[in-house]
Amino acid sequence: MKEPPSLLRIKTAIVSAVVILANVCGNFSMSWGLKHSMALTLSPVSYLAALLNPWVAAGILLLMLWTLSRLTLLSWADLSFVLPVTALGYVLNAGLGHLFLGEYISPQRWTGTILIVAGTALVSATAPRTKR
Repeated sequence: MKEPPSLLRIKTAIVSAVVILANVCGNFSMSWGLKHSMALTLSPVSYLAALLNPWVAAGILLLMLWTLSRLTLLSWADLSFVLPVTALGYVLNAGLGHLFLGEYISPQRWTGTILIVAGTALVSATAPRTKR
């Protein structure tokens, strides 16, 4: 049974948002936790301590959600649609890194970020699936 194109667009938009937010929040949580705790060394103990950090653990759980929601999205939408649309997460990651982690984003990086947004807008205007 084929679903109406409008239903496919709605569920694709919702799951795309989950994919993007889970990725952005997961990466931010891990980065925050690692930057605000001890530095990792070659010792397995430092990695175990990092895994026990609540921010890192939350990041791992969010990235697990990202993986599962991305699997779902890829099961019904074209790869050539999913990858550019979810690349919006790169833009949000750069913004969060700049605002909350004090990272310097050069004009060259901001230009690349703007190009990603433009590409995302172009791709999201197309149908999520081109094959049955």
